Amino acid sequence: MLVVDDHALFREGLAAILASLPDVVVVGSASDGTEAISAVEELQPDIVLMDLHMPGMNGVEATRRITAGWPHIAVLVLTMLEDDRSVFAALEAGAHGYLLKESGRAELAGAIHAVSAGQAVLDGSIARRVLSSAGRRTDERRMPDPQAFPLLTQREREVLDLVARGLTNPAIASRLFLSEKTVRNHVSNIFTKLHVTDRAAAVARARDAGYGEVQR
Repeated sequence: MLVVDDHALFREGLAAILASLPDVVVVGSASDGTEAISAVEELQPDIVLMDLHMPGMNGVEATRRITAGWPHIAVLVLTMLEDDRSVFAALEAGAHGYLLKESGRAELAGAIHAVSAGQAVLDGSIARRVLSSAGRRTDERRMPDPQAFPLLTQREREVLDLVARGLTNPAIASRLFLSEKTVRNHVSNIFTKLHVTDRAAAVARARDAGYGEVQR
């Protein structure tokens, strides 16, 4: 695990707590997004514990670059920021989980093991707001043509809609509370049913049918 936080004392204390957890090995730390990316490239951790508000490159941009460059590495956000803008920016950047720094040791340990198993994790208060906002966003979205892809299941339609909006698999997993493996399976099924071989072709067909669009 790589610990990323700009406050040295917090970073060191957190690393010590993590090192005491079973099955957790802290391989390094970083004080900002730029250092985090360099450390990820060198150390290849399984999980990055990421703060958001940092000088220089912030945690959202670092998360976006890490999940794009090393999709096998999970990013778990640990921050004091709980506003909707920060939450959704981190999830859409590909974060696998979002915890607040007030979380207890047991909650942090559980989140680490869940993310390690490919699951999406959200702090309880954050999860309620994400679900509420997701409902509002669904209401705002133009309904795509239900006859366009009759072979798709309802869940595959939801995944396709998010793919068409440009979300990565980790971001889709976080949004729908699924594992990344499940999302990958859905995407593979979608490709097969739409007779396409890549994401760009799937997006093109989806947008032609009205997927991925939001009313303004």
